Amino acid sequence: MKVLVSEKLADKGIELLREAGHEVDVKLELSPEELVETIPDYEALIVRSATQATREVIEAGTQLKIIGRAGVGVDNVDVTAATERGVIVCNAPTSNVISAAEQTMALLLSCARRTPQANASMKAGKWDRGKFTGNEMYEKTLAIFGLGRIGGLVAERAKSFGMELIGFDPYCSPERAAHLGVTLYEDINDILPLADFITVHLPKTKETIGMFSAPQFAKMKDTVYLVNTARGGIYDVEALAEALRTGAVAGAAIDVYEKEPCTASALHELDNCILTPHLGASTKEAQLRAGEQIAEYVLLGLEGKMVPTAVNVTLMSEDVMSAVAPYIEACQTCGEILAQLADEGISAIEVKVMGDLAEHDVSLLATAALRGIFSHATDDPVNLVNASYLAEQRGVKVSVVKDPLRYEYASVVSISAKAGTQDLEVGCTISGPNNVMRIVSVFGYKLDLIPRNNILVLRYEDTPGKLGRIGTVLGNANINISTMEIGTNEAGTGEAVVLMNLDSPVPAEVYTELCTVVGVCDSWAVKL
Repeated sequence: MKVLVSEKLADKGIELLREAGHEVDVKLELSPEELVETIPDYEALIVRSATQATREVIEAGTQLKIIGRAGVGVDNVDVTAATERGVIVCNAPTSNVISAAEQTMALLLSCARRTPQANASMKAGKWDRGKFTGNEMYEKTLAIFGLGRIGGLVAERAKSFGMELIGFDPYCSPERAAHLGVTLYEDINDILPLADFITVHLPKTKETIGMFSAPQFAKMKDTVYLVNTARGGIYDVEALAEALRTGAVAGAAIDVYEKEPCTASALHELDNCILTPHLGASTKEAQLRAGEQIAEYVLLGLEGKMVPTAVNVTLMSEDVMSAVAPYIEACQTCGEILAQLADEGISAIEVKVMGDLAEHDVSLLATAALRGIFSHATDDPVNLVNASYLAEQRGVKVSVVKDPLRYEYASVVSISAKAGTQDLEVGCTISGPNNVMRIVSVFGYKLDLIPRNNILVLRYEDTPGKLGRIGTVLGNANINISTMEIGTNEAGTGEAVVLMNLDSPVPAEVYTELCTVVGVCDSWAVKL
């Protein structure tokens, strides 16, 4: 088959493709128009970050079977368009983890010893030896926020420096943390005053953007050094600049930015802030690894085999697919709901399949649920192949239980989750010729609701007038309830659960009013 490589790729990757008998054309710096004109002749496209594999490109690629991104993200590929056309999209997510971890260590050392500043002083013809007295890392405390692949590698390397390791990651199991030698904390406010160095390895999500701002900097030691090689925006730039100016923070080293390239910011003028132009993956080894990995995955895709890093598709037998396919998206939705009901990271899930569906291999449904859960925990692509791998890496225990007996419905999937002290549960079924998903239980309370985009979940003491007061509070806030269901519990706990599909999200102040005026025990806003 024919493979188009539109950006510079390691020679080894190209050799692997050609050795497998494929025709490889390397055409660099194609304009968008030229790419659209060229792509119809090819079964595979390999890109890095500059080429935009847009819907127009994908639809023009009538023979395309796979698009490979020689790197971590796939932001420059229209995954939706590719999925619609049956084109596999894959990446090389582990290609740069060692390079990123080593860049983190380089910046930690640079902060501690002020090496870049000393170099600049020397180049200016000075010999200010006393001005650049640094700090040892030995026996200092390093706080690692995010203990995934890169955070774990940083922990291993920092341990060899004799550092004390503490960390925060709601999705890291105690067993993994213990293996890494990291003492886990559940509250970032407890960890901030203890750290001599802080490094972040977190995804870019609504919870992590601006996660460290003025209130957090105020809780840190004034001798602390901060490093970010993960995602731009986790440190609030303006607040960080002020903390560096006033001495509330001793120093920082930043490799990533909200908008790149970044040639000017409040940090650029500060001598105690080291800036590098997103060099985390910029090593010869990482580039070679990315080229080799993506070539191997593209080869698998062209051979019709399972691609381990596919972000939009997985291959399975037709009989399994026909039986479980209607429940894949439903279980993913249940996972998204569970992730938003959880106050802490989910440490275990149980997928119980009841009725006719239990006669089939339903392991894929557990993977679908994990995909939904992790979609709220990482900004990396999560799919039906890598979700189980992510669960294993994060120490999330997964079990599947099958019960072939029918109950109220022909088939039901109930997904239970453990999150700290919380025991969570969401059950679903599929009905009608259009395979409509229905939520049939939450926390064990029976109900029947077709979920929409904005769901309000309330648990309260079941006494007369409560539902009316809930409606009044929402009505006064101009929030319309489109549909709702009240859940009942056979245990007779005296509590009720109500699920409401709302036409708009619920502001924080409305939550407060629900709790005070109505007397709601628990409330959650779920966004699908």
